[in-house]
Amino acid sequence: MNKVDLSVQVGPLKFRNPILLASGTVGYGNEMSEFIDLNTIGGIVTKSLSLKPRKGNPPQRIVETPSGMLNAIGLANVGVEVFVKEKIPFLKKFDVPLICNIAASTIEEYVECTKILTAEDSITAFEINVSCPNVKEGGLQFGNSVSAVGKITEKVKAVTGKPVIIKLSPNVSYISEFAKAVKENGGDAVSAINTLVGTAFDIYSRRPKIHNVTAGLSGPAIKPVALAKVLEIRQKVDIPVIGIGGIMNWKDIIEFMIAGASAIQIGTLNFIDPAAATGMIKSLEEYCLKMRIEKISQVTGSYKI
Repeated sequence: MNKVDLSVQVGPLKFRNPILLASGTVGYGNEMSEFIDLNTIGGIVTKSLSLKPRKGNPPQRIVETPSGMLNAIGLANVGVEVFVKEKIPFLKKFDVPLICNIAASTIEEYVECTKILTAEDSITAFEINVSCPNVKEGGLQFGNSVSAVGKITEKVKAVTGKPVIIKLSPNVSYISEFAKAVKENGGDAVSAINTLVGTAFDIYSRRPKIHNVTAGLSGPAIKPVALAKVLEIRQKVDIPVIGIGGIMNWKDIIEFMIAGASAIQIGTLNFIDPAAATGMIKSLEEYCLKMRIEKISQVTGSYKI
């Protein structure tokens, strides 16, 4: 054995290796291209896009925590129109699958964004961020309602022939119920997990450190939670999972795959070491050689319980 097949299949999607760059941590790809060769990784997930540009939340919107970070950026983005005109031409230069993350405040907005972007040949798939407040329902998060997640999946799938991945919130009792709703409504895969809800206070002013009060917790601190959620989905629902949450090295990737992930996304690590993703590819290869694994995809769901 001297060659390892690092390619993975996530539903209808094929990636050259299991390493994708997570939404919100690599902008629209051009920022990262200065640090790594984008042609070597599995894929890029763009920063969340909404129909119209969003300024996001006022600062302070990022705070470091033990083994992680809190962020409440507020989905700041250039909007679909500017993305198509100004960002896509740059991304077309690379031979790397492009997954567009979409965030919205109404189901109609999710549909409209998908409809506009599906015409772009360079977009491979969509990742739908359901951890957004539903404006019509008084700000309740879509991601906390099984029926809303099912409905978004169904409506988005109706306007695109491209694969649809739903990014699930961990802030629920049973994440597998949401994965089941995605599958039943035609979704191709799920990403698990989005950030956990967290907060932090300044002990002298007694004010929250984050302007938004609560924020999304990411980084190594959430890895055990993310692994448990991936495992729960794997055991209960027959749908491909992309694992996310505190991946800091190649061993974490293998651990997520053992728990049931077909591929993974690297997020917070991109802020610490933007070149980390490419360095892990060789280590994955060496692990497979050592363990006499011909295809890395054989690791997915190989847990022994």
